[in-house]
Amino acid sequence: MKKSNLLETAGLPGFISFLAVAFINAMVDLGHKILIQNTIFKMYDDATQVGLTAIINALILLPFILLFTPAGYLSDRFAKPYLMRATAFAAILITLLITLAYYQGWFLFAFLLTLVLAAQSALYSPAKYGYIRELAGNERLAPANGFIQATTIVAILSGIFVFTILFETRLDGHEYQNEAELIRHIAPIGWLLVSLSVVEFILACRLPLTGTTSTQPRFDWQRYRQGHILRENLQRLLHNPVIWYAILGLSMFWGISQTFLATFPAFAKMVLAEDNTIVIQGLLACSGVGIIIGSLLAGAGRKGHIKTGLIPAGAIGMCLVLFVVPLLSSTMLFALAILSFGFFGGLFIIPLNALIQWHAPANQLGTILAGNNWVQNIVMISFLMLTLLAALAAITSQIMMQTIPIVTTLLALLLAIRARKAKQT
Repeated sequence: MKKSNLLETAGLPGFISFLAVAFINAMVDLGHKILIQNTIFKMYDDATQVGLTAIINALILLPFILLFTPAGYLSDRFAKPYLMRATAFAAILITLLITLAYYQGWFLFAFLLTLVLAAQSALYSPAKYGYIRELAGNERLAPANGFIQATTIVAILSGIFVFTILFETRLDGHEYQNEAELIRHIAPIGWLLVSLSVVEFILACRLPLTGTTSTQPRFDWQRYRQGHILRENLQRLLHNPVIWYAILGLSMFWGISQTFLATFPAFAKMVLAEDNTIVIQGLLACSGVGIIIGSLLAGAGRKGHIKTGLIPAGAIGMCLVLFVVPLLSSTMLFALAILSFGFFGGLFIIPLNALIQWHAPANQLGTILAGNNWVQNIVMISFLMLTLLAALAAITSQIMMQTIPIVTTLLALLLAIRARKAKQT
């Protein structure tokens, strides 16, 4: 494949605006989450802090589960640029409410608005990923997915550093006795969230209209509440084994990543005798850098070609790295290992995302991509629950770090065997 394919993809009409919309959306979502989590960190300790943080993470994941069916329907029913504009406008209203909550000291209201902001993202997500194929076409699916994955990771890393620095800067020299006083001090940061949302809406209005509104019937809310539509949409995922096993592979990666991210800080604190959160967060950020590099490499190649050979290579690489991590004892080696884990993860997930988009029928793409999100979030919540149960059982972080690669290897082998059998039949 010509190396210019990446440049050709970046030069597509509207593609840079699309990346900017995706970047800002991820940064706004993460920005509010970081501010709430930092407030919890400042005000609470031990079990209360862990519990509230777990609730925040659940509020972020829950809409992707509950809104799976309507999000997919809307993405298939309406032109995707129109849906992205509508959700971008909704983000302006939500961030204005968040900023009001900051200024008024309404911590619980701001806390719950995390759920509303996540619902906006849940409705936006299938339209975003479905728009990739409309904008880039089948020939450039791999590089387009590489760009969007890298953009999202950069947005996450940027949001962590920008909003954490602003948070600490606003609190510097101020005293606070409760959550209400604290969030009043950081309230001006809310205007950054609003400003970013406005820019997101302006850029969304510039996206080329590549699809049209479909003639699908009205959404049947009664069948949705009864679970009939959910079962039908899951059947669509199961209908094509390539799509189903690609979704399971992605779910495995993100589930394992959740457990790793939850366990590693305590393990590193013990091994390195390190209490500086900047060091720990910096080490975890290395995984994002690795994913960016791996995603761009996986996206480079011949037009119309998906590098499926990178999927087993990425899985093997991740397993090997996870076996090595518990044996390390220096900050630099941890950084290199986590960077490598992210790199192999990027090689693993980009071809899987491209396979889903390639094999999904055009009129069902939004539903299938929403289903992909739904399954991944179910798996991530399940892994987090298992991690919590392990912690409640007093299993040490070192034992958990030694268990993660074994579980990852077993799951990878099981998926590979089942996918191979499905392909043969």
